[in-house]
Amino acid sequence: MASATAAGGPPAAAAPRSRKSVTGTRRTVAVLFLLPALVLLGALVVYPIGYSLVRSFYDSSGGGSARFAGFDNYRALFTDDGIRTALKNNIIWVVFAPTVSTALGLVFAVLTERVRWGTAFKLVVFMPMAISMLAAGIIFRLVYDQDPDKGVANAVWVGVHDTFAQSSAFPKAHPGRESPLRPDGGGFVTSAAVHTGTPVTLPMVGVAPDLMPGDARRAVAAGPAPGKVTGTAWQDFTRGKGVGRLGAPDPSELGYAGMKIEAVKDGKVVAATKAAADGTFTLPAAADGALLRLPADNFKEPYNGVDWLGPALVTPAVIGSYVWMWAGFAMVLIAAGLAGMPRELLEAARVDGANEWQVFRRVTVPLLAPVLGVVVVTLMINVLKVFDLVFIIAPGSSQDDANVLALELYRKGFAEDRPGVASAIAVFLLLLVIPVMWFNIRRLRREGRR
Repeated sequence: MASATAAGGPPAAAAPRSRKSVTGTRRTVAVLFLLPALVLLGALVVYPIGYSLVRSFYDSSGGGSARFAGFDNYRALFTDDGIRTALKNNIIWVVFAPTVSTALGLVFAVLTERVRWGTAFKLVVFMPMAISMLAAGIIFRLVYDQDPDKGVANAVWVGVHDTFAQSSAFPKAHPGRESPLRPDGGGFVTSAAVHTGTPVTLPMVGVAPDLMPGDARRAVAAGPAPGKVTGTAWQDFTRGKGVGRLGAPDPSELGYAGMKIEAVKDGKVVAATKAAADGTFTLPAAADGALLRLPADNFKEPYNGVDWLGPALVTPAVIGSYVWMWAGFAMVLIAAGLAGMPRELLEAARVDGANEWQVFRRVTVPLLAPVLGVVVVTLMINVLKVFDLVFIIAPGSSQDDANVLALELYRKGFAEDRPGVASAIAVFLLLLVIPVMWFNIRRLRREGRR
C-alpha cells in the first residue's frame, strides 16, 4: 500500500512532544521539582497571610465563637494610643535608621579603600552582623545602663563631663549636732560672725568614709593666727557608740579636703579659700566680722550621666544599636559596588581639576546610586519588622515610649489577648512593605534591561 506521501497526500502529523524550557528540562519535570518549594511557600507564607487577613475582621473572643467585627480592628490602628505611638516610632525608624546606616557604610567603604588595614577594619565593622539581635540587645542594655560604673556610654559621658566640671565630693554632707552652721540656699552659713585670732570649728556629718576625697588626711584643730581667721572643716563622726568628742577633731576623723569656704559681709564675698587635706583653712584679715559660708557647689550631687533609656532618648538609643549592627552590612555591599566602579572616570574627574569632595559627590555617589538604593530599600524593609532590640533594650518604664508596630503586634496578640487587632497590625505591616518591595523589583528589572 502506497504511503500518503507517495500518493501526494498531506504528510502525516508528527506526534506531540512535551515542551521544554530553555535549559532543556521538560516542564512537567520542572514543576515536580518546584512542587515541594511551592507547598512550603503556600504553607508558610500564603496560608498565614490569608488567615491573618480573615482573622483581622473578627473580634477577640477566639475559637469558634469569634464574632465578625468588620473594620473595627483596623479603626483601632488609628485610635489606640499604643498603636499610634508605635506607628510614629516606626516612621522615625524608617527615616533615620536606614539613612544613617547607609551613610556610615558609604563613608567606611570609601575611606577604607585608602588605607592598608582597610580589610581588617571592614572585618571589625562587619563583625556585629554575626551577633544575634538578642545578644546585641543584651549588650546595649548594659551599654546604656544609668550607673556609670556599669554602663559604658555613661562612663564615657561622665568622664568627659568631670574633666571640665568636677563633681562635688560632699553631696550628702550636712551640719552635725551643736554645729554653728545653718542652711543657706543649698549651702550653709555660720550663725555668728567670725573674728581674727579665734579659730572656727565647722563640724559636719553625712559623708561615708569610703566616699571621702582620696587626699583627705586626719583632721587637725586649727590654731590661732594673728590678723587671720583660721578654722577646721571636718567629718565629726567616729564609729562606735559613745566614741569620740563632739565638736572637736578625733584621731580617726578626716578633714574635708578641698571644701570651699567664703567670708561674706553684707551679701558680698570678701574672701575665699579651700580647706587643706587635714581640713584646716586660713582667711585674711578682710574676713574679720564676716559670716563664713560653705557654698552650694560643695554639696552638688555627682553628675550621673544621661538617662539613655528614659522616655526622651530611648528610641534614638535603640536606633543607635541597630546602626552598630547594620552599618557593616551597608559597608560590605557598597564596597562591592566600589570594586566594580570604572576607575578611569574618577581619574578623569581629578585630571579635570575636581577635588576629592567633588569627585565623591559628583562621580562616586551617582555611580553607586543603584547599590545605595538596594541597601536603603533592604534596610527599610528590615526596620519595619524590628522587634528584638526594642523588646530587650527598652526597660519596662519606657517601653511604651519606644514601642514599634512589631512589638505592639506581639503585645496585642499575646499580652492583651486581642488576636483580631494583632492580625490587623500584621496586615497593615504587610501593606507597608509591599510598596517598598514593588519599588525594589521595578528597579531590579530596569537594571536588568540595561
